[in-house]
Amino acid sequence: MAVKVYIVYYSMYGHVEKLAEEIKKGASSIEGVEALLWQVPETLPEEVLGKMSAPPKSDVPVITSNELAEADGFVFGFPTRFGMMAAQFKAFLDSTGGLWRAQQLAGKPAGIFFSTGSQGGGQETTALTAITQLVHHGMLFVPIGYTFGAGMFEMEKVKGGSPYGAGTYAGDGSRQPSELELEQAFHQGKYIAAITKKLKQAA
Repeated sequence: MAVKVYIVYYSMYGHVEKLAEEIKKGASSIEGVEALLWQVPETLPEEVLGKMSAPPKSDVPVITSNELAEADGFVFGFPTRFGMMAAQFKAFLDSTGGLWRAQQLAGKPAGIFFSTGSQGGGQETTALTAITQLVHHGMLFVPIGYTFGAGMFEMEKVKGGSPYGAGTYAGDGSRQPSELELEQAFHQGKYIAAITKKLKQAA
């Protein structure tokens, strides 16, 4: 039976989605792992999204909270809002009360990735404040640490991400994830998928 890794994300302008796609590629590179992309539901009306110049959503399926129980491991992604996860993702997690009561996610590994507007915009605090959600579900937070190697110490180029997980800088929205940021996202997917597989095999 395949090990299921769900990459669950919210992306308004596409930056988080690009990281999610690379994370899926990384996770899928581990033999026996089935990696799936999921979006969380949008909470803003189309009229508001239009005024914010948000592009149409992709055709990645929208997940329901109960579907989380089918996965063996997760990588959760979201943009930051004042140093914390976007409200759309928080609203989705707020809908997981039934899973929490039954502790259906307890013991499952989860990583976090993110996008911020600037270098001081929450590359660490967004992940740090999100860990509380995992803790109440009894999930196992899997940071990437410095396993990405030399890429973690890049000083000549602007690079998002941290030991907490892969990340990117959106700037005014025009900047797209760099090649190094995408490589880090691929690494995160591969790393978490390998750990998820080990945990499932040991169960």
